[in-house]
Amino acid sequence: MQAICSNQKLILHLILVTGASGFLGQHLLQALAHQPLPVVGLYNTRPPAVTYPNVTYQQCDLLDIFSVEEVMQGVSHVYHCAAIVSFDARHRDVMINGNVAATANVANAALEAGVSKFIHISSIAALGRTAIITEQHKEIDEDTHWEESKSNSAYAESKFQSEMEVWRAMAEGLNAAIINPGIILGEGDWTKGSARLMQIVYEEFPWFTEGVNSWVDVKDVVQAAITLMNSDIADERYIVSAGNFSYKEVFTKMANALDKKPPHQKASRFMTELVWRMEVFKSRVANKEATITKESARTAQNKSYYSNRKLLQQFPNFSYHSLEDTIARMAQVFLQDKGKK
Repeated sequence: MQAICSNQKLILHLILVTGASGFLGQHLLQALAHQPLPVVGLYNTRPPAVTYPNVTYQQCDLLDIFSVEEVMQGVSHVYHCAAIVSFDARHRDVMINGNVAATANVANAALEAGVSKFIHISSIAALGRTAIITEQHKEIDEDTHWEESKSNSAYAESKFQSEMEVWRAMAEGLNAAIINPGIILGEGDWTKGSARLMQIVYEEFPWFTEGVNSWVDVKDVVQAAITLMNSDIADERYIVSAGNFSYKEVFTKMANALDKKPPHQKASRFMTELVWRMEVFKSRVANKEATITKESARTAQNKSYYSNRKLLQQFPNFSYHSLEDTIARMAQVFLQDKGKK
């Protein structure tokens, strides 16, 4: 393993991935396992169930700055994927404070260790939604400035503030770039995150909204992150999006792929308010995470349009999976997993 000295610090060619147990982290590790550099995946409390060649796992609490500084020694490349994702009001403060503090610790430790390149996985949520509310069909792009608004979720606020920590570290000398993915689709834990949508559709949830959002295949997010890591680009952010699609269109395609009845009852804003309240009540009784919350329900009513031109202009050979191909692959794996039970 080749080593170089920079500012009297020993830097090995070693890749560090935070959030190794997460949806995106697992897909990223699977892709990095086929690259020549050794990879260390960090997890907090739950070690990943899947192993990959060339990948080792290490427990690390990202809120413990001393632990983060320790694992950063010898690292040359960092993918920061770890983040708490929740639309449950009970988790608001923990999510915001945790995501921001963890990102600050990782960015500071990377800067101190002199890593060669840092890729931060942010979200389109960090761009805010004020432009959409004030001007219908206006596309949000990488130059859109965050504005405080009631339409911004707690998750969006946590991602925005986390991103600010990375920009601050860049100003202090960190060689980094940021990607802002849309809603990430792909196979994973069908009880969590966007993968949970397949289970909801499989159960023939009847309601749909005509809200619009940005969607992207997890494999494309991974490829965008790796592409940026291997480039000379720094101090830039890129929206990663296959396109803007309505929730109705996405759910209908999922239902068709699963051979299930698609959602057929339009949820008005009034009905949406009733549905999320019922879902939250049921979740409290069952002591489970709510499938639909106030924030997720209201987001699903908004028509949010995002531009993906910057990444495609910068990397002309980059291409996205179609929504149909992504959902077909998800459905195939989902049904296979159902058959195992």
